[in-house]
Amino acid sequence: QVQLVESGGGLVQAGGSLRLSCAASGRTFSSSAMGWFRQAPGKRREFVAAISLSGKATQYADSVKGRFIISRDNAKNTVYLQMNSLKPEDTAVYYCAVLRAWGLFESSTADNWGQGTQVTVSS
Repeated sequence: QVQLVESGGGLVQAGGSLRLSCAASGRTFSSSAMGWFRQAPGKRREFVAAISLSGKATQYADSVKGRFIISRDNAKNTVYLQMNSLKPEDTAVYYCAVLRAWGLFESSTADNWGQGTQVTVSS
């Protein structure tokens, strides 16, 4: 079982950057693909980015491609989300989760959710 704790959220102006972290406890982190998801008020939770267990493969939602970068440090049991050129529509609670398998990028196929971290982008 992996337990996840997100951090790094905050208030930023449009065009700014934030780096989110997701610290994992548990022995299975390095053997798990990881994903970032987000949920805005009144909207469904949506996929943002994913990274394979080795870190060699990544996947992004079209809405963040070219602006966000996902990475991981297995030695530190941490996955990151570097968010650049932020837009007001990126405002949401951001969650990390363990993916059941590579290629399954839906929130319904992710487990071990963290508590989330709020990102607010002002215009």
